[in-house]
Amino acid sequence: MKTPYAATLAMIAATTIMVASAARLHAEGAPIVMKLSIATLNDTQHEWMKRFVAAVERDSGGRIKGEVYPASQLGSIPRQIEGTQFGSIQGWMGPAEFLVGVDARYEVPSAPGLFTSQEQDVRVFSDPAVRDLFLGLGANKGLTGVGIFPYGPASIVTRKPVRHLVEFKGLKLRMSASPFQLEMIKRIKASPVAMSLGDVLPAIQQGAIDGALTSIPVDTTLHYVDTAKYITEIDQPWINCIAVLNRKWLDSLPADLQRIVRNDAMAVSTQIVPFVNDFFAAQRKIWTASGGEVISLPAAEQLAMTAQISSIANDLSASNPELNAAVKIVFESAARNK
Repeated sequence: MKTPYAATLAMIAATTIMVASAARLHAEGAPIVMKLSIATLNDTQHEWMKRFVAAVERDSGGRIKGEVYPASQLGSIPRQIEGTQFGSIQGWMGPAEFLVGVDARYEVPSAPGLFTSQEQDVRVFSDPAVRDLFLGLGANKGLTGVGIFPYGPASIVTRKPVRHLVEFKGLKLRMSASPFQLEMIKRIKASPVAMSLGDVLPAIQQGAIDGALTSIPVDTTLHYVDTAKYITEIDQPWINCIAVLNRKWLDSLPADLQRIVRNDAMAVSTQIVPFVNDFFAAQRKIWTASGGEVISLPAAEQLAMTAQISSIANDLSASNPELNAAVKIVFESAARNK
């Protein structure tokens, strides 16, 4: 069995070989392969990947060939991220908070209470100070951000209907590894269970958890309605997806290809927003047409919940100056861009 140190050395060696191979293939005129991985299927992340690959292949004149692997084909989300860091995968996309193990500041884009609308979300991540901060994270851990866009508001899918805030009490709910989301689940009196997306459906089926903090497009495309028919729209937090590439791989490309990859990623991140809005609305209809129910909390309870969770990012970052500074930058931009 390899020790963690030996495994790390092996990954570093693989990265070195990958970078050298990319340079050699370019010199020989063969297409440079760009493997991209996501956990979801047939959703806005998948659409972003397909559009990005098409744009890069077109603009590079076929010098880069993209391969998209949806539905966690290349492993769980943590394995996909590690693969991108060490170069066995060239790129990964997912909710930014899944990268908290790389840098704690990645959880800020999905902080509870940060956004109240999709339009506000888009304006904030179009703010250069905010966009450049988050795309720049991870550089010292093998990653470089190339695009960020909204996925939509989170909701909670459950086996039994939840029509009032008090009914969340005691439920075991899946969330990501984000401390912000963990605290949010605690503040609504439920029990948080950190779990990768690929494990959620079997856990619900087996009764290991009562539900999950996800988003409607995830619930529909992964067919949760067969087991958990109820979605309570709590509209917090707003999920933002980030695309990261292996930094050494990107830096190994000729300057013109680097520009193409970066420019196309930014362009697709802007162009995808109308699709995001239309897709989200369509998935909501699909859920109800499939026998599921979408529930809204009473207005007073929704306001009370939002007030209860909006201080989470500031409360939990108070002892971490670097994280707190990122929280302030984003929340101040959100206040300017209501």
